Amino acid sequence: MQKGLLLVVSGASGTGKGTVCKKLLEEIPTLFYSISATTRQPRIGETDGVEYFFISVDEFKNWIAEEKFLEYAEVYGNFYGTPIHKIEERLQRGEDVLLEIDIQGALNVMKKRPDGVYIFLLPPSLEELANRINGRGSESPETFSRRFNAAKNEIAVGEKYQYVVVNDTVDAAVEKIKSIIAAERCKVKRNEFLFEKLLEN
Repeated sequence: MQKGLLLVVSGASGTGKGTVCKKLLEEIPTLFYSISATTRQPRIGETDGVEYFFISVDEFKNWIAEEKFLEYAEVYGNFYGTPIHKIEERLQRGEDVLLEIDIQGALNVMKKRPDGVYIFLLPPSLEELANRINGRGSESPETFSRRFNAAKNEIAVGEKYQYVVVNDTVDAAVEKIKSIIAAERCKVKRNEFLFEKLLEN
């Protein structure tokens, strides 16, 4: 049986990772979404256990000590981590797992899971990136400046990924990611069992 794909989607702040991943999950209902844990405060409309597991710094540190994270990182003064429970179990069952994580976390996962599929989202332009960051309505001028400058630095890291998708429109970005999934499933290295089965006699 073919093992599931570990899909890692990330990009600079404001590139629309959450929106793209939400649409992807709607169109691929069998895709398992791995919810990250964070110590930051929920934004308006976010629910614990849906967008993130919102936990305290002390609880986060306990999870680190108990080795409950595939990866974790500190971003903008808050901790983010990917809980490891259920991920490997689902991959072994042939289910695909989606991680929507920041760049620092993705780079850490690359070291541990080189077999993952790493997709970097780009904005269509820096002007559009600025509009998207401002569009959240939760940024002060100071935090906007910090996030926008950090985002420009993060974009340069995208060259370390396997795939790049420009998020011009959500539908187009999702279609490209679905094509990436289809191509990855057809790779010889993921289908060696087929050759073995056909040639075993």
